[in-house]
Amino acid sequence: MTIIAKKIWVGGRVQGVGFRYYTQCEAERLGVRGYVRNLPDGRVEVLAEGDSGAVRQLLAWLRTGPDTAHVTGLQQEEIAPRGVHGFETW
Repeated sequence: MTIIAKKIWVGGRVQGVGFRYYTQCEAERLGVRGYVRNLPDGRVEVLAEGDSGAVRQLLAWLRTGPDTAHVTGLQQEEIAPRGVHGFETW
């Protein structure tokens, strides 16, 4: 098992539509650790850490998000794993 970490920024209609809640549910289902939070510019930031396959699955889910959202863009950056525990919503 290879542990990786990514910071991901999701743009579009992603605030006020339950995006953080559904992201947390999906991350926990996949066993991914980290956080999700709204940014002042209207985007959502996600820190995803865990097994490389699970992080890739979460990344694929983030490209569309829940039915209530409309994702128009996604940026990602690979970072060093931090050893975070759980998945938080800020």
